[in-house]
Amino acid sequence: MGAIRILVDADACPVKDEVYKVAWRRAVPVSVVSNQRIRIPDHPLVERVVVSDAFDAADDWIAERADSSAVVITGDILLADRCLKAGATVIAHNGRAFTTASIGSAIATRAIMADLRVGAEGITGGPAPFAKADRSRFLQALDEALGRLERQR
Repeated sequence: MGAIRILVDADACPVKDEVYKVAWRRAVPVSVVSNQRIRIPDHPLVERVVVSDAFDAADDWIAERADSSAVVITGDILLADRCLKAGATVIAHNGRAFTTASIGSAIATRAIMADLRVGAEGITGGPAPFAKADRSRFLQALDEALGRLERQR
């Protein structure tokens, strides 16, 4: 098992500040991956990774580095699936852990919702607004995931 690290799918991530706080407390390095330059704290544990704007470039970078030592933060179900298959721990922005047991139904629901949006003109949808409770659940889930990885070492 390599060094524990956090990989953040950062372009639309609402919990980057929370990731930094937990990472600093636990002394875990963070790679913040995006298609464009975003602001990150000036801290030795935080690395900015800017990939090309090619389709799925950030996802590919993260998936190539995901393994049993990585905690991946993403809301992208297909990226979550790729990272789970590589052995990574994957947490959504709302604190929900993606697991090998739950990812299949998440992918199926994603496909159904995409079909419904295509078939229903003018109807759009998306996730519920991000709430304070989501932020709290995320902090707890990330801290627990890092603790589990540390105990496994």
